[in-house]
Amino acid sequence: MAILSFILNLAGATMLLLFAVRMVRTGIERSFGAQFQRWLTESTSLIGSGATGVMLALILQSSAAVALLTSGFAAAGYLAFPAGLAVVLGGDLGSALIIQVLSFRLDWLVPLLLTIGGWLFIKTEGRRWRQAGRILMGVAFILISLQLLRQTMEPIKDSAFLPAIAEYLARDFITAFLVGAALAFVMHSSVAAILMCVTLVHIGAIPFAAGLSLVLGANLGSAGIPVYLTRGMGVEGRRIPVANMILRGTWALTALLVINLGFDPSHLLFVSPGQSLIYAHIAFNLSLLIVALPLCRPLARPLAAMMAAEARPPTEQHDEISVLDPSVLDTPQLAIAGLKRELLRMMGLVERMFLPIQSLYEAPDKMRMRAIKLQDNIVNAALLEIRRYVADIPQEKYSKDEAKTVRSLMEYAIRLEAAGDLVSGQFLRTVAEKRDENVHLSSDGWSELVHMFEAVRANFKLAGNVLISDDLESARLLVMEKTEIKQVERRSRKRHLQRLSEGRSDSFGSSDVHLETLRALRDLNGHVSAVAYPILYRNGQLLETRLIQNMEEDRDD
Repeated sequence: MAILSFILNLAGATMLLLFAVRMVRTGIERSFGAQFQRWLTESTSLIGSGATGVMLALILQSSAAVALLTSGFAAAGYLAFPAGLAVVLGGDLGSALIIQVLSFRLDWLVPLLLTIGGWLFIKTEGRRWRQAGRILMGVAFILISLQLLRQTMEPIKDSAFLPAIAEYLARDFITAFLVGAALAFVMHSSVAAILMCVTLVHIGAIPFAAGLSLVLGANLGSAGIPVYLTRGMGVEGRRIPVANMILRGTWALTALLVINLGFDPSHLLFVSPGQSLIYAHIAFNLSLLIVALPLCRPLARPLAAMMAAEARPPTEQHDEISVLDPSVLDTPQLAIAGLKRELLRMMGLVERMFLPIQSLYEAPDKMRMRAIKLQDNIVNAALLEIRRYVADIPQEKYSKDEAKTVRSLMEYAIRLEAAGDLVSGQFLRTVAEKRDENVHLSSDGWSELVHMFEAVRANFKLAGNVLISDDLESARLLVMEKTEIKQVERRSRKRHLQRLSEGRSDSFGSSDVHLETLRALRDLNGHVSAVAYPILYRNGQLLETRLIQNMEEDRDD
């Protein structure tokens, strides 16, 4: 019975730790996700990229999350291999520094964090305030989970079972290394795995030597997490986590052999065992960053040769080929799935039309503008194909709910086509106006527009997830983001009018461009976010109307 109680308590504390780490990361991503691309791509040196990685890992509390973000931007062509690898290496060091912060005995903070975080999350309406509450509560849950881990391990540290395993791991450092790697990979969190090891060493449940081997193994296991999670990405995105795993694995094995064969690991005990283990983990990642940073550029060519991009036949134009399959029209589930895939293709086309718009405001390019207009023709053709496909559906074989789903998908296709028209029409006209009239936006105005560009780009990704997953929480978040962008647009318009009233000549000359761009960004985001409304309506999360219900009665009186 005691063993069962121990296993349940250990599993509960571990799951709470994993949930809390994810909760903090989710809150930060939802608050600042649109800014991550700029942070990742604006560094011009490897040292700057490494520092960016440290900062992002401190914010996200996860080196794996930094690696996934970096891989995604590299796969999309926004980030070169050397800079991306430097960011990931910096993220590993940032993740190690987070462990130092979380290892402090801050149990006294738990009630304060829960009170403030809970109040912000439940009582406030602002998106960022709510996410700040989520973050504070997540940190409190991390501290609670560490407290539970200490309480769970304390009674059994003097048992006959645990010391036997601990002594075996201390003698067989290879096994301990492999166990640490497996632990970090299975938990999908190096922070959680290493915090557990530090807690076990701190309370004396396992010796320092065994904990050191476990932590070195956890470094290898955590490098394998992004390799596994990016297996479906393009080869450009997969190269960075593979290179990181090669470097970390080699450095971890080297450190393991040097420490265990070269001298007694107890020589690293400068302070208490738990704190010494944290220092060793930070030193490992700092030394790896120093050694590997100069290798980021030389490694680009070998990795490109080892993981060559797949050659695509010149005749293949996958963006222009519809994925709709008329042979499955009699099977509603397959037909609806095909419609979603086609809508996802349309969304990708519109997103690729929109991505260069911000850079065109800074440097207009007629060739790129012409390419965007040609892509709009493909979007229009996709809508035509969807209309024909929906018209051929045998209505008698579809239930009422299935027919309603088809209609909502058809309506979203119309919204995507309108979004494409907006990009190729209003945006390009504004770009041309800015170029022809030599308009220069004020620094404040351009900063406000960049913020909106980033937010809309982030919502394209979120809308794609909502389309595929039908997830209610993601749909709610997308509508909240839409409301946030409306508020940002309104605030920017007010600030612009205030600058005009102050007589600022730069704002006066750019007034039309600024206001037209704000309106176009708001409208584009509205089209993209429309995918969320059928899901909210289906789950009773949307009102039929916001008009006063007794208006007709009042008028009759």
